[in-house]
Amino acid sequence: MRVSTMMEIARKYGLAMPSTSFLRSLVQVQSNEEWSFRAFLSKFKVLRMFFRTPEIIARITREAIEDAALDGLKYLELRFTPYALSLGQNFPVGDVLDWVCASAHQASQDFGIQTKLIVSVNRHEPVAQAEEVVHLAVDRIPMGIVGLDLAGNEAEFSPEPFAGLFLQAKKSGLHLTIHAGEWAGPASVRYAIERMDADRVGHGVRILEDPSTVALARERGLCFEVCVTSNYQTGVVLKLADHPLPAMLAEGLKVSICTDDPSISQITLSGEYQRVHNDLGVTVDQLHQAVLDAARAAFLPEFERLALVNRFREALVE
Repeated sequence: MRVSTMMEIARKYGLAMPSTSFLRSLVQVQSNEEWSFRAFLSKFKVLRMFFRTPEIIARITREAIEDAALDGLKYLELRFTPYALSLGQNFPVGDVLDWVCASAHQASQDFGIQTKLIVSVNRHEPVAQAEEVVHLAVDRIPMGIVGLDLAGNEAEFSPEPFAGLFLQAKKSGLHLTIHAGEWAGPASVRYAIERMDADRVGHGVRILEDPSTVALARERGLCFEVCVTSNYQTGVVLKLADHPLPAMLAEGLKVSICTDDPSISQITLSGEYQRVHNDLGVTVDQLHQAVLDAARAAFLPEFERLALVNRFREALVE
């Protein structure tokens, strides 16, 4: 979410936000605060108070896609948590999904960017919520929903209660990505692969702690959604220079460089590419390979995925 949009909403609805700088301290990571997963997750709790109307939900969807297009993205899988959008005003979850799908479709046309949607559920919230989201999301696959994500507090909550539901969702046509190997160790990555049949893993940066899990992921051709700045801000890595991305590439793991949440981290995807090149020594050729690996791991039908890969391959040669 754009801070300027949040300030506008705050003024309209009488939310106590005395200044833009005060709001930024609540919804964006600051250099003078604790960098931990609890501090990072606390930002999302504040964001929930802004989802006041269908029009606001449609607007923030549109602006997220516009910002991605302005940053030069050509293909976007936009992740959102339907319950987070619904809770403040008790909106029906199905309505929320419809508003996001409609806004994303229109914004994609207006800004010339191909957009698909991933619905996210949190492991620290009830399984019953996730069951409702999955049922509604499957019905909306024709509207652009392509994936299901398990996110939330990995450090303190197991994915096990959600395993059966995710396997069922995959049989129903949704691709799966699981947050794993970030705040918990490599065993969580192995669980995502073996017990949840994950197509991709969010983060996964602690996989290097177990060579056997590295070998498993490499054998499966699993793609990791690596978010360098976010991993630093959540305390997964204590120094940016020690981020395991270069080591993951050296191990032959497939990696997609991602942003996690651009607004909370105050970053862009193009900025993350610059950061991993300048600060971590990832080469331009490795960046090109990451782009192609990301395209190969896109949650698209095979013929569309191949077309996307060819599109990027041609663009990278130009």
